[in-house]
Amino acid sequence: MKTEQDGFNRLMELMRRLRGPGGCPWDAEQTHESLKRYLLEETYEVIEAIDAASPEMLKEELGDLLLQPVFHAVIAEEKGEFTMEEVIRILCDKLIRRHPHVFADLEVSDIDQLVANWERIKKKEKGEERRSALSGVPSHLPALLRAQKITEKASRVGFDWDHLDPVFAKVLEELKELEETLFAGDQERLEAELGDLLFAIVNLGRFLSLNPEDALRKTIARFTKRFSHIENTLHARGKGLQEATLEEMDALWEEAKRMERGRE
Repeated sequence: MKTEQDGFNRLMELMRRLRGPGGCPWDAEQTHESLKRYLLEETYEVIEAIDAASPEMLKEELGDLLLQPVFHAVIAEEKGEFTMEEVIRILCDKLIRRHPHVFADLEVSDIDQLVANWERIKKKEKGEERRSALSGVPSHLPALLRAQKITEKASRVGFDWDHLDPVFAKVLEELKELEETLFAGDQERLEAELGDLLFAIVNLGRFLSLNPEDALRKTIARFTKRFSHIENTLHARGKGLQEATLEEMDALWEEAKRMERGRE
């Protein structure tokens, strides 16, 4: 009877074969650096599958994502740096160490205490290399997600409002400051004010327990779908976008919104 371990071992051997003599030239020439883009692409394709609520799609995309750490581990193995076995061992040890409420006798009363304990353990693991309360947020994260992580970390040390009203007021304040800068002719300041507004909106999302990255991605998907309705309808009428008036396109946009509500 085959097990998950058998399947994983087979995957590792397949990657070693692809990288080895007589394997695939493309796979053989890849490096940690060249694979970075694929790791990001596969991660976002997994997110897309989750948004689509498609188990079959998710199953396939998770496999594509799994290939990336396997690829990196085999490259490191060839260089004598580390093995996949070491990667898995470190991960297992970390999971046990960071869940003392499961694997030891620590008691936690709620999720907040659990998260605080997780952060305390992480800080202890990292030692002196993370002196700031904001340390540990990867600089390569998408900006909205990074802003959310930073506001979460600041909140955990008490740099936060107690309730929603001042958070919403801050958004309005930043919007007003952006408006006041519009005609000042200072592009650098305008950019700063736009950034302040976006940051304030991200913080509002955190208070509402909403992920700004997810929210914006779903809005983009809705925009794309509605715009496609405009294009397809105009095409059916024998028109191109350049031939349609803004009023005509806006009417089709509203039609697309009504169609969406009808399916809800």
